[in-house]
Amino acid sequence: MKKAKVLLALVVCAFLLVPMSFAKDVWEMAKSDVYKEKTGGMLGRGLVNAATSPVDIFVQTVNKTKTETPLIGTLTGMAGGLGCTALRAGSGIVDVALFWVPGFNGFPVSRSYDNCLEESSEVAQPIQAPVQPVAVASAPQEPLVTVTEAQPAAVHKHVIKKHNAYDYVKK
Repeated sequence: MKKAKVLLALVVCAFLLVPMSFAKDVWEMAKSDVYKEKTGGMLGRGLVNAATSPVDIFVQTVNKTKTETPLIGTLTGMAGGLGCTALRAGSGIVDVALFWVPGFNGFPVSRSYDNCLEESSEVAQPIQAPVQPVAVASAPQEPLVTVTEAQPAAVHKHVIKKHNAYDYVKK
C-alpha cells in the first residue's frame, strides 16, 4: 500500500511537470528567478542529468578514439567520460535534492556530452557579418544633399471652432 502511494505521488509530480516542459527549455527554466519555473526546471534538469550521466563515458570514449590513436584515445576518452559522468550525476542529484530551495539554481553542466565543462552550447555567440573593404575614390564626389535658399510656401491652417462643455448642456 505504501509503495502504491509513493508511485502515485511520482506519477502526479510527472503530470504536473508536463505542461511546464512544453513551455520552455528545462535548462532555461532552471536559471529563472521565478520560483515556479525554477523548481520545475531544476527538477527536470536534475532527473535528465542523473538518468543520462553514463552516456558521457560512451560519447567521449568514441570521440577521443576517432581523433587520436586508438589506445591513447580510448584511455583518455574513458577517463574524461568517467569524470564527466560523476560531475553530471552529482549535478543531477543536487538539482533533484535541492530544487525546492529559493534562490538556488544548482550547478549546471553543459548540455553537450562531448565535453561537460564547455559553456559554448549554453551561451549563444554573436555572429559577425563579413566586412567588405570600401574603395576610396580619388575624384571628388557630388554631395548627397543640396541646399537651396528658396523660402518654403506659407502653410494655411484651417481653424476649427472649439466647443465649450456648456454648449452641450440644456439650458
